[in-house]
Amino acid sequence: QVHLVESGGGLVQAGESLRLSCLASGRTFSSYAMAWFRQAPGKERELVVAMSRSGGSKYYVDSVKGRFTISRDNAKNTVTLQMSSVKPEDTAVYYCAAKITAGYTTLYYSPSQYDYWGQGTQVTVSS
Repeated sequence: QVHLVESGGGLVQAGESLRLSCLASGRTFSSYAMAWFRQAPGKERELVVAMSRSGGSKYYVDSVKGRFTISRDNAKNTVTLQMSSVKPEDTAVYYCAAKITAGYTTLYYSPSQYDYWGQGTQVTVSS
């Protein structure tokens, strides 16, 4: 069992930066592929960025490419989403997700593929 806890959300103005963190419990964090999803009111949950177990493979949705950066620190059981030049359309609840995998470079894109989820953290971007 893995428990994920997100932090770092809040209210920011367009153009500013924000950093989200996800702390995972357990001793096998390095065995997980990780991702950040987001869900805006009235919309489906969408993938923002996925990272492989090794950290070497990453996928960013087009709308955040060049603005968001994902990283992981296996020693600290954390994955971080650095958000820059945020836009009002980035407003959503952001969720950290983890998937147990044997594949070091495999990426997973669908919410249904992930085994564990955090409770979410609200990000609101004002114009």
